[in-house]
Amino acid sequence: QVQLVESGGGLVQAGGSLRLSCAASGIVFSINAMGWYRQAPGKQREMVAAITRSGYTNYADSVKGRFTISGDTAKNTVDLHMNSLKPEDTAVYYCAATSRPLTAQAMALVSLIDDFGSWGQGTHVAVSS
Repeated sequence: QVQLVESGGGLVQAGGSLRLSCAASGIVFSINAMGWYRQAPGKQREMVAAITRSGYTNYADSVKGRFTISGDTAKNTVDLHMNSLKPEDTAVYYCAATSRPLTAQAMALVSLIDDFGSWGQGTHVAVSS
């Protein structure tokens, strides 16, 4: 079992930046891929960015060029650097991890994380216009 704890959310003005961090504990050697997901009010949870242990990444089209995901396997952490934030980025952001050999592209399927992964408790990001 893997436990995930997110930090770094908050309120920021449009155009600003935030960094989210996720720390994993437990059976961390089993982690194959980690990702950041978000859920806005009234919307379904969606992948923002994912990274595999091999370093392959995948980004949602809406954040490409603005967000960067990075992982530190030694520290068992994954960060999400968010730049040029927009009001539509407002959501609860969740960290996720899976031990399944999913590709970075497959991490976009939230159902796979539900079935084969672990979720953090979420951290709120609010972007004001």
